[in-house]
Amino acid sequence: MTSKLRTHPELLEKWEDMAVFEREAFKTGFHFIAGIDEAGRGPLAGPVVAASVIFSPDFKLPGLDDSKQLTIRQRESFYEEIVNHAVAIGVGIVEPEVIDRINILQATLLAAKTAVLNMDDPADYLLIDALDLSFLKIPQKSIIKGDTLSYSIAGASVIAKVTRDRIMEMYDLQFPEYQFKRHKGYGTKEHLKRLRECGPSSIHRKTFRGVI
Repeated sequence: MTSKLRTHPELLEKWEDMAVFEREAFKTGFHFIAGIDEAGRGPLAGPVVAASVIFSPDFKLPGLDDSKQLTIRQRESFYEEIVNHAVAIGVGIVEPEVIDRINILQATLLAAKTAVLNMDDPADYLLIDALDLSFLKIPQKSIIKGDTLSYSIAGASVIAKVTRDRIMEMYDLQFPEYQFKRHKGYGTKEHLKRLRECGPSSIHRKTFRGVI
């Protein structure tokens, strides 16, 4: 599937560059290659969210990139296309109280594990953005800055980011005094000011510096 709106030669060339790891895995004999990425390791509030996405071998969506390189509108557009065309999607969400109990690294690994296991179709190979998920006993490759080098990981980054942003926008309705819709829980000046004025909420990570 190729979006008619994204056929610029430079985008097509970049797509081919981001398909190298997937092509290698398909040639090796794997069929269900999942990209895995997370959003929300650094914020002072809210969950960490991981996503796992499997695309078909002929999938194409030029312009797809690391979610941090996309505008909000672009992320939402790519999110819808991924949801509509992916073979399988899994999401894992680990809440702040668990993050405080087991630490952010372990919480991120738990979110990634949950995302992989939540897919309707099981993966036989994993492409992961700089995490070690060897405990899953699935062949895998960890790639530093993988969300810029693999379209499967980029797709997962979009799903994770949009999912987490929507969660934080819902929390904004529950805790309007913190302005979560604006900063999504990250430690901005505005957020730190609100923390000093109001103290931490029930979704703040109490073990993170600056919260208490």
